[in-house]
Amino acid sequence: MSKLQIGVLVGSLRKESFSKKTALYVSSLMPDTFDMKPLEIGNLAMFNQDYDDEGKTPGEWTTFREEVRALDGVLLVSPEYNRSIPPVIKNALDIASRPYGKNAWSGKPGGIISVSPGKLGGFGANHQLRQAVVFLNIFLLQQPEAYIGDIASLFDEKGGISNQGTADFLRIYADAFAQWVLKFRG
Repeated sequence: MSKLQIGVLVGSLRKESFSKKTALYVSSLMPDTFDMKPLEIGNLAMFNQDYDDEGKTPGEWTTFREEVRALDGVLLVSPEYNRSIPPVIKNALDIASRPYGKNAWSGKPGGIISVSPGKLGGFGANHQLRQAVVFLNIFLLQQPEAYIGDIASLFDEKGGISNQGTADFLRIYADAFAQWVLKFRG
């Protein structure tokens, strides 16, 4: 059996991003039958429908759309910027959902984890992201919901989670996400 290809979409481009660290940590918890593939979104030009309409689709868009189509599922890990989602993650969602009628996200199982240095764990971003991806026909894992607050204090020097309660929760989340994706395996 070939490995399931799971795209990992990280909503922060910062080198030491807590979202990226969280995505790597959760990816390490997934079964060996899952290939957790980080999706590069920092090089995507801002979405403008004119590019597609005028036959001037950027090559990065075409490549990204093909990568998304080939996925068996997607895990989105995002910070919260001003009670909302970062533009880079919204841009990636928009690009792969177009042109109209060719939504590369459609029908894929997905999960969302939001992180924040604050106590709310990116609650606002999580729910705005949920609203967008539900419209894109990504079938989201509903439970457990993952809002990770105080993220700046949770990592050790090796990229592991230093808080046992958070580590246990992320293990539960990874197991639930894996089971969710397997439900969609035909």
